Order: sequence, then structure tokens, then C-alpha cells
Amino acid sequence: METTQETYAWAGERAELLAGVVAAVRAAGDHLSRRQSDQPLAARTRAEAMAAFAALDGPVSALLRERLSALRPEAGWVTDELDTELPRSGEWWLCDATDGAVQYLLGLPHWAVTATLLRDGEAVLAVVHAPTLGHTFSAVRGAGARLNGRPIRPSERALSAAVVAQGQPPSAAGDPAALRRFGASLPLVMGAALAVRNLGPAALQLAQVGSGHLDAFWEYGLDAANLLPGALVAAEAGALVTDPSGAPWTPSATGFLAAAAGRHAELVELLAPVG
Repeated sequence: METTQETYAWAGERAELLAGVVAAVRAAGDHLSRRQSDQPLAARTRAEAMAAFAALDGPVSALLRERLSALRPEAGWVTDELDTELPRSGEWWLCDATDGAVQYLLGLPHWAVTATLLRDGEAVLAVVHAPTLGHTFSAVRGAGARLNGRPIRPSERALSAAVVAQGQPPSAAGDPAALRRFGASLPLVMGAALAVRNLGPAALQLAQVGSGHLDAFWEYGLDAANLLPGALVAAEAGALVTDPSGAPWTPSATGFLAAAAGRHAELVELLAPVG
């Protein structure tokens, strides 16, 4: 637990730190944007695609690490953003230089650069930057969320008029229970919402729930590293962030749901038969 003195110290430094993080992720985004082709990657195999990704991601990850480590030298660095187990004590940077690499390599716009500061296992600061959309989402725990510097709030659309987003975490491929639950949940949500979409990385879609560009987001499977930055943005914007049963979401949860209060209870009820 933070002491009162630590809380005041954090409040005093967060604006400067956030500005530095925003500058770092925008620099990374500029680097990637200049190199993205409008043509899809010609790779025919998974190995070829992974090689292309490594050549792309390595330099920009190094750029992010250099910039963020200078801002917070005492913070550690999570070396694999796909880890399902994250540090539970101390401060750590959790970053994804090319979040949505599949879309990036195909010349599509739905990708982002994310940077999250974890403190004792919880996200306390997050930036989700989508260069091709011109959107920079930011949030600090207890201080609200913003899009391009302006405060954001979730939408107030009814579920019947809502566009609900869904995710497919990498861990779900080896998790039969997660696949079963997703398969059971999809027709339930499709039958109640205006539309269901998967528009790229979970962090970006969750940030868009916070801004009202999307109305809700759900998925099944372990996915803490991908969810944490967008979950902080959505929660600080005013969305309810839980597991699909409505219980508080934690990084070890095997399901996720975020929506404005008016729709959240409806979606919890809708998803109840899935378990």
C-alpha cells in the first residue's frame, strides 16, 4: 500500500511523466508509420511473417526502452508483453511497440504503440497511441482519461444500438475452455447488439470503449499484458471493468468485460449462461 507521502509525491510528478511517455510512444509511432507499406506483407509462411515482425519490432522496442528508462530509471522492464504472469511488486514498464502487428504487416490501420507503468501489479499510467487514426489515449490512475488531451467518457447508446468489440487473446489458442466460452458467447452478443466487431488490438479497442467510439468489449482467456493499458483508460474514463460475471477484474482472470454502467449489467446477464 502507498503511504500518504508517496501518494502526494506521485501526484506531483505524474504530469511530467505522462508528457514524457506520450512523447516516447509518439516517437515510436512515427518511426513505424514511416515504414508501414500500403501493401500487405508478401510472407507466405508463419516463419517468414515472424522474421518480418522481428526486423520491424526490434529497433522500435529499443527506442521505447531507451526513452522510458530515462524517464523512470528505477523501474524494471517486462521483456515479453505476451507473458501471462506479470511482476506483482515494484515498478515495471510494460510496453508493446507494435500492438496489432498482424494488421500493421497487412497494411491495415488498426494497430498501436502502448506503454504502461505497473506499480505492485497494477497499472498506474498508460498511453495507447494509434498513429494512423491520429488518436493518443492516456490515463493516470485516479486522474481520469483523455484522447488527444481532452477528457473522454463512454457512450450512452442502448445495447440494441451498440457496437460491441471482442478480443481473441493468444493464450486462447491453447485453452479449450476459453474457446468454448467465446463460441458460446458470440451468438448471444450478436443477437442483442447492433454489431460485433474485432478491430485490432485489445488495448486500442478498450481505449475506444472509454472514448465512446465503441460501446463495450469482452473476451475469454488469460490476456493481462494486452488488457492492462486499455483497461486503465476505460476505467478512468468511467467504464465498468470486470470479468464477464461482473466480479472485479484482476490480471489472473480468465475473462474480461468493459462497458458503460448502463450496458454493463445487461451484458453480465447476457453472458451468464456461458459460465
